[in-house]
Amino acid sequence: MKWITTLFLSLSSIAVWAQGYNYKFKIEGLKDTTIYMANYYGGKQYYNDTAEVNSKGEFAFTGENEKPGGIYTIIMPDKSGYMEVVINGEKSFTIETKKNDLVGSAKITGSKENKAFYEYLRYVTESSTIGRDLDAKLKATNDKKEKEKLREELNKLQAEGTAYRENFVKENSDLFAAKILSTSRDPEVPEAPKLEDGSVDSNFQYVYFKEHYFDNVDFKDPRLLRTPILHKKIDYYLKKLTPQIPDSVCAAIEHMATLAGDTGLIFKYIVQYSTTEYEKSKVMGMDAVFICMADKYYSKGKATWVDSTQLNEILENYNVRKNLILGAYAEDITLLDTAENWRSLYDVDSKYTVLVFWDPNCGHCKKELPKLQKEYLKWQEAGKDIEVFGVSTEFENGDLVKFLDKHQITFLNVSDNPEVNENAWKYITKGETTLNSLNFRDYWDIYSTPQFYLLDKNKKIIAKRLTADQIEGFVEEYEKRNP
Repeated sequence: MKWITTLFLSLSSIAVWAQGYNYKFKIEGLKDTTIYMANYYGGKQYYNDTAEVNSKGEFAFTGENEKPGGIYTIIMPDKSGYMEVVINGEKSFTIETKKNDLVGSAKITGSKENKAFYEYLRYVTESSTIGRDLDAKLKATNDKKEKEKLREELNKLQAEGTAYRENFVKENSDLFAAKILSTSRDPEVPEAPKLEDGSVDSNFQYVYFKEHYFDNVDFKDPRLLRTPILHKKIDYYLKKLTPQIPDSVCAAIEHMATLAGDTGLIFKYIVQYSTTEYEKSKVMGMDAVFICMADKYYSKGKATWVDSTQLNEILENYNVRKNLILGAYAEDITLLDTAENWRSLYDVDSKYTVLVFWDPNCGHCKKELPKLQKEYLKWQEAGKDIEVFGVSTEFENGDLVKFLDKHQITFLNVSDNPEVNENAWKYITKGETTLNSLNFRDYWDIYSTPQFYLLDKNKKIIAKRLTADQIEGFVEEYEKRNP
């Protein structure tokens, strides 16, 4: 009975081990050190594993749980180089190579994926070397015949490369390595058709390229997220192929999200990446993309991976910032001026209104407000219909009055004070102010000062994040676009 028990335990341990992985490496020129493995996820790499290298250059990455499919990077200890490996369900493999020639010297056993992958890498390395040499010769010569010959050789090399890639994908269609290569391919654009008047459609190539850009991308395959390819495709599509207008960017994101489906890892990545990217965007107006994302996915319960705390933070941010995007109408602000008269933003009758939130004790405000005063006087003298409505964020008005006097600020300034805030209900019910006026710091998301908004005649927000000396230039450009 004892040997039966022993046999049973041995078979059990084999069964458990079979679920794990054992990736062995030997790198000539490397010894007695620690080496690291990293994995791609989207546009970044993350630490994944560590192995000890012995005196023979041997090391292994082992584990009981299978690693998710993708491209993993083995980084040399001195960061002098790295080698990439494809992991896709293979339990074990061995790679032997040399530190000074990681790709060219690589010998792979036990991995069909990496044999094919390194065959392709070697071809690309050799082809790139030839291409660089031909290009250098082309730039160095002034002989027309020689130039023509070199261009023909380059074109031939490019055609051979295209044919090689197509054949590689076809012959290795069952491998993830081939799918990675296929994903990276751009669509081939046919010749532009002629229009009725005989001219060529100048937009055809761009439109076709964009419409077919994802033809070779499987948005349902999460392994692609663990390669450097998918993120580059997504980023290029968003920032290069899509006009940088919020509505266009939102439509592009929605298109990708639809391709990925309403669930799955790639859908999650597209939504998360786009939300984060545009929430922190420093490009004026592009925060509207964040508003679009919050509205379409987070407020509709489609971001199922987000916990309640994160969701509340996103929705709170959304509820504030949706009122502050370009094209939104500014909420009225009614507060006391320095003579304690109630003054309203909507009472300012001008073609343009500069709404500025500032603090008399803020270092940057001390530089910007005198500049704004100088610009304001210039506008007045030139007859430009631009007024300023300043809102001080200080509760006490002592420093405000001193600052205005010191710098001879003549444009309108308002503020709240402790007495008004303590008796807010009385002033609101009398119709002298509003709740949002008294809560302007929260409503307008005043996390730093100064903050500038430019409003049109109807108090619609047409610009923000400008500086005092950028306002006039913006108005001039705006009037050219909107005569």
